[in-house]
Amino acid sequence: MRNSPYQDRPSTSFWKSAVASSNDLVPEGLYCRKWAISPSDRIATAGSCFAQHIGRHLKRNGFKVIDMEPPPVGLPQEEQQRFGYATYSARYGNIYTTRQLLQLAQEAFGEAAPDDVVWRSGAGAFFDALRPGVEPQGLESHDEVLAHRRFHLAKVRQMFEAMNLMVFTMGLTEAWVHRPSGTVYPTAPGTIAGRYDPDVHGFMNFGFQDVVEDFLEFRRLVHSRQRSKCRFLLTVSPVPLTATASDRHVMVATVHSKSILRAAAGELSSRYDDIDYFPSYEIVTNPWSKAMFYEENLRSVRPEAVAAVMDTFFRVHLGDAYVASSQMQPPVKSDTPRPRDFSEDVICEEAILEAFGGGGR
Repeated sequence: MRNSPYQDRPSTSFWKSAVASSNDLVPEGLYCRKWAISPSDRIATAGSCFAQHIGRHLKRNGFKVIDMEPPPVGLPQEEQQRFGYATYSARYGNIYTTRQLLQLAQEAFGEAAPDDVVWRSGAGAFFDALRPGVEPQGLESHDEVLAHRRFHLAKVRQMFEAMNLMVFTMGLTEAWVHRPSGTVYPTAPGTIAGRYDPDVHGFMNFGFQDVVEDFLEFRRLVHSRQRSKCRFLLTVSPVPLTATASDRHVMVATVHSKSILRAAAGELSSRYDDIDYFPSYEIVTNPWSKAMFYEENLRSVRPEAVAAVMDTFFRVHLGDAYVASSQMQPPVKSDTPRPRDFSEDVICEEAILEAFGGGGR
């Protein structure tokens, strides 16, 4: 046989040996870390709803996850999540796009002041348009929303200055924006609060270059305020879109969005030594999982899938010191519903869009 540049490649380079012939729930060698993560690192977490699992499991395994806005003493766990506590490293709620992440940093550091940040509900309550889910009943006045936001931004600024590792899960490319100012929202006006006005609010679907440039600008801004420049671990959420505002079928829109995010995360990781990528997306979505990692709605990620993702991560970063999760096993379909475990719940504003389904063309 002629010499070929492939003949000395390891078995992980070939689909047949690395995937098709693998009996493992997660194929061997899927994740090779770029650098070690220490339990003493000051870790900040942010991103789409799947990122909530990552922060939760980091805490359980002894890593130091920053919490700049801890819950009030005595607040029940289910209420903590409902009000945005103990979910991320500050009460910013889900950050679905890199533009939203950049906007938050610019506002926290006083470099930009987004417009149209206070919305009202039909019942007359006032909401922070940039994190509408953290006060589910809303607040009593416009000024109260702004006061809460000033306090929150001070905590976010402290978080950015203190962290030496940020874990960010990219979730969406689709977003709604305030046309006059470019302010980007985590959810469409009229979904939780506010009122949609097509002359004021526009749909945007960020492209590959947008995602890369927004994240690099975020990285530059954060590094400019730190004495010791932090590192970044990127992941891509495996959760499909609940709904799309594009003219594509939701399945096509999902693949379009996730492909851009995955390509952008790979590009950033390959170009910069301080940016790494963890393949949670691949673990959940690829063929070897045989669709077992999703619930019956084919969207929600099963606890066994979360366990598979996090076990893969901790086996690499903790080695022999890591005790595998008891949930690390193939999911078994059952007609008996699992008892609800509030510690595994995630808050996802995007899921509300499902209620609007069925009335279109």
